[in-house]
Amino acid sequence: MFSLVPSKSKNGNGKSSEYLIEVRDVVKTFKTAAGPFTALKNVSLRVNRGEFVAVIGKSGSGKSTLLNMITGIDHPSAGEVYIDHTMVHDMGESKLARWRGKNLGIVFQFFQLLPTLTLAENIMLPMDFCGVYTPRERKRRAAELLDMVGLADQADKLPSAVSGGQQQRAAIARALANDPPILVADEPTGNLDSKTAEDVFTLFETLANQGKTIVMVTHDADKAKRVQRAVVVSDGEIIEEYLARTFSSLTTDQLIRATRRLAPARHEPGSIIVQEGSTADNFYLITRGSAEVVLKGADGSDIIVSSLHGGQYFGEIALLRGAERSATVRAGAAGVEVMALDKETFNSLMNESDSTRDAIDEVADRRELELVTLEKQNGKH
Repeated sequence: MFSLVPSKSKNGNGKSSEYLIEVRDVVKTFKTAAGPFTALKNVSLRVNRGEFVAVIGKSGSGKSTLLNMITGIDHPSAGEVYIDHTMVHDMGESKLARWRGKNLGIVFQFFQLLPTLTLAENIMLPMDFCGVYTPRERKRRAAELLDMVGLADQADKLPSAVSGGQQQRAAIARALANDPPILVADEPTGNLDSKTAEDVFTLFETLANQGKTIVMVTHDADKAKRVQRAVVVSDGEIIEEYLARTFSSLTTDQLIRATRRLAPARHEPGSIIVQEGSTADNFYLITRGSAEVVLKGADGSDIIVSSLHGGQYFGEIALLRGAERSATVRAGAAGVEVMALDKETFNSLMNESDSTRDAIDEVADRRELELVTLEKQNGKH
């Protein structure tokens, strides 16, 4: 789930940062009348530049709290939050407000437009607050943004004079006022009818295609399937999306336990991830890029068996059979990012869920047959 993209940027403590957004081991505990309540439990999340990520989960799971950590609206009880070069968790409120105005566009479920300002004035407000653009440029930019969201003819109306869907589109235009690299949206379609919600979501898809990095909390599982990546939050912890898809029969507790054990890694183009004949140690999920499954022919040449992509996995055959690796897997032409699950955890999950083991076994059987067939065709047997 957590992608790695090479970058020369530095975060605030001088360490190299490979992500636009990085949440590191964040804990958030609130004081309540009933005692302390921990909304986030050692949560880590990494988002690449240009990704469209949905954050999904049940009510009270910690989705909005996670978003508040990213935006700096709230601060973690422990852990760190980096947005590109900036240590968000360590910034004072006044500095944070100005930084947020330039770097983040925030869209709320209930719009939060100022009722006494026109739509155009609402959009110009962030530009004025951050000292971005001249007064003439602000008017022109507000008009351009309203036109982009289909509200050019509503510029001089107060929010109360337009529909909820129009208010939300105006709120998106306002979030884009200072051309921030990141848009953060908390249930932006949750207060809209289905048609209007579809129109607003389509607008977010368009912005993502134009290069904006978007992190959106949504309760709509169908819409979450349309984004590049979904992050599942359950009881204050993150479940790796591809792990949940691969092991769909596992319980939430099992998935959380497995997610905690995942180790992310990037492999450069052509580098070996597992070697034919080696001892099995990990199960691998591909989160970005591609990998090639390779056999050695009788003449020593490489035979490419298959190409694997994001959401697919490898390494299961040797782990299930208790054997050596039956093929080599190497990173594809653009490199590959994987999440490795250790042998002990993998075997434990297989033992705990017969249906999961049966599903993975079926894939392993099919792949084994393919390997044996190719070996025979190439004179290895």
